[in-house]
Amino acid sequence: MTETTDTTPAFPLIISVDDHTVEPADVWQNRLPKKYLDTGPRIVRAPLKEMTFLGGRFKPVMGAPGSDGPLGDWWVYEDLHRPLTRLDTAVGYSRDEIKLEVITYEQMRQGSYDVPSRLADMDVNHVQSALCFPTFPRFCGQTFTEAADRELGLLCVQAYNDWMVEEWCGPDARGRLIPLTLIPLWDAELAAAEVRRNAARGVRAVAFSEIPPHLGLPSVHTDDWDPFLAACDETGTVIAMHIGSSSRMPSTSADAPPAVGSTITFANCCFSMVDWLMSGKFERFPQLKVMYAEGQIGWIPYILERADVVWEENRGWGGVADKVHRPPSELFAEHVYGCFFDDAFGLKNLDAIGVGNVLYETDYPHSDSTWPKSREVGEAQMGHLAPDLVERIVRGNAIELLGLTPEGLWSRT
Repeated sequence: MTETTDTTPAFPLIISVDDHTVEPADVWQNRLPKKYLDTGPRIVRAPLKEMTFLGGRFKPVMGAPGSDGPLGDWWVYEDLHRPLTRLDTAVGYSRDEIKLEVITYEQMRQGSYDVPSRLADMDVNHVQSALCFPTFPRFCGQTFTEAADRELGLLCVQAYNDWMVEEWCGPDARGRLIPLTLIPLWDAELAAAEVRRNAARGVRAVAFSEIPPHLGLPSVHTDDWDPFLAACDETGTVIAMHIGSSSRMPSTSADAPPAVGSTITFANCCFSMVDWLMSGKFERFPQLKVMYAEGQIGWIPYILERADVVWEENRGWGGVADKVHRPPSELFAEHVYGCFFDDAFGLKNLDAIGVGNVLYETDYPHSDSTWPKSREVGEAQMGHLAPDLVERIVRGNAIELLGLTPEGLWSRT
């Protein structure tokens, strides 16, 4: 769907494969059994005692009721206390106003959690459709994996998925919001069942961890994940991995400022992609597709070059000869998608990546978001590309990968 003028094609309406939702306060309170309402996720307004973000680690401490400190809305779940922060919903604020601070729902942009307001903000940003990652569950639902009560954790995962499909992507969204669901990461059989449950209602994407061992889970080199991977392979469900979905942002030292990690956010995606390419999983599950949200794309050409050299020259002792039978670059072309919102270098090297392996995103409402100028950023960075290539990057690849209608909308059928 490209708007045209009498002279040159206008920039296509964007399908963003990486935006975010801030869950409304009642998501779990409306869906959990009554016996879990006091331990399940709920919002409490409380002061902040202290909060740091160093070495890639976010450490907030909630103050006692009535104590000094700025007030914010906190998610409370078992023993976890996690505040809403300005970094969760930064759009509409100048860069100098975006600081590490707690906020309330009233202090965030309404489009962060309200569907009609979100659609209005998408209109402002030339965005037609958007796939949204979670906030409180974190990028692949690891909040529920780290909890003590696994029965409650499974119910929380299912409640989130029901809200995602029935409300966030429900009738009011008019097909413009694309569902992304979670799995119980601690059990691959339960994960497979949840993939199939959601696939039956039209879901084509599931969140997963970029580096599962960082969460205390098996790596993709084991067979432990095979039931989950088989379900994704059979149902055409894309595995979506966001930076930070291993609960660890890249950094260099415990005292490194956040700017260090922000510069190298792609690193986990880089490590993860090599894991997958050398795992043999793409040959065992030939329909499997994976995507890396917010990882950018400029780093990909060298990694593919190096992976091919290692596979060709070192596979005899490198532990992959018996399971990876094709050059990693070929496997990448068939199975892997890189996602970007601001990567002029990557776009200049698109031939080395593959136009069919690139997806566009806006990262609304995070601090890195290009909202409300995603169109202008795209036009500036893709001006050297032919209109048909721009169309593929901005929407065509996403339509094909996520099984959207030809018009770029999500449908349950």
